[in-house]
Amino acid sequence: PHLILPPPLLLLALPPPSATTPCPPQPNVTRFVCTDPTLRTFPAGLSPSTVAVSVEFTALAVLVPTALAGLSQLQELHLSSNRLATLPATLLRPVPTLRVLDLTDNVLADVPDDIFATTCHLQHLVLRQNRLRALRPAWFRHLPRLLWLDVAANAVTEVPPGLFRPLGSLQSLDLSHNQLMSLSPDALAGLRALERLDLGGNALGTLSPATFAPVPALCLLFLQDNRLRVLPPEIFVPLRHLRVLDLAQNRLRALELPPRSPPGPPLDLDISGNPWDCGCRLLALLREGDTHLVTSRDTLCATPPQYRGQEVAAMSRAGDTGC
Repeated sequence: PHLILPPPLLLLALPPPSATTPCPPQPNVTRFVCTDPTLRTFPAGLSPSTVAVSVEFTALAVLVPTALAGLSQLQELHLSSNRLATLPATLLRPVPTLRVLDLTDNVLADVPDDIFATTCHLQHLVLRQNRLRALRPAWFRHLPRLLWLDVAANAVTEVPPGLFRPLGSLQSLDLSHNQLMSLSPDALAGLRALERLDLGGNALGTLSPATFAPVPALCLLFLQDNRLRVLPPEIFVPLRHLRVLDLAQNRLRALELPPRSPPGPPLDLDISGNPWDCGCRLLALLREGDTHLVTSRDTLCATPPQYRGQEVAAMSRAGDTGC
């Protein structure tokens, strides 16, 4: 059989494939989502009734100052896992009702001082896993309703005294995996509603005796993976509502505990990975305190020599320790 070929002119007349815009906006859609890795510019033409925008895991590296113009009803903006290195100072002015802003996993080294000046309704702010080296007081002056602040996994080296004072409603603060070596006595001033504080994965070597005095509502405190050698006496006395205390992987030999107010659940306590001195004080503290050791197998005595390598929990239960 003979192969029949189409006329050459017909092949030439075929239109080329059309280039499609990643994630074209749809009319009357109130929640816009785009995770196209080829997206390089923030989508234009979003519906004025849009309340939530998620542009994540894309190649977005630049936002123009007018990117959010016309979105006055926007309440959630998720921009995680992009390539943003800077933000325009006026970016958020068109969205005064914004409640959630997630900028996780970008390359931000700084944020403009007044970027949050018009977002007084913001409740959740996530800046984790960027390249921030400093936290600016101006960021927090206009955020009285903020409930959740996450600046973990940056390169922050200090918390200026009184930095968080305007955040009287804040309930959760994550400063973990930064480069903090110390905290000033007023670092947590003003955080009277704070319930969860994560300081794990820093380089904290010492704490002031009054560090936690401004946060009496604290329920969960994470101090694991630091360089703490000594806890000031009664440092946890203000924390009468504490339910979880993580002191794992430090260099502690002696323990301090918060007061317990029965009835109530025992304190979940992780003190693993420290060189504990299993003398009478520590053993009595664990016997008399209402605590639950969550990783007792890795919580071992370093001294005295006859107890070295033995589980702290077992020693505190033993009746032949001479205490």
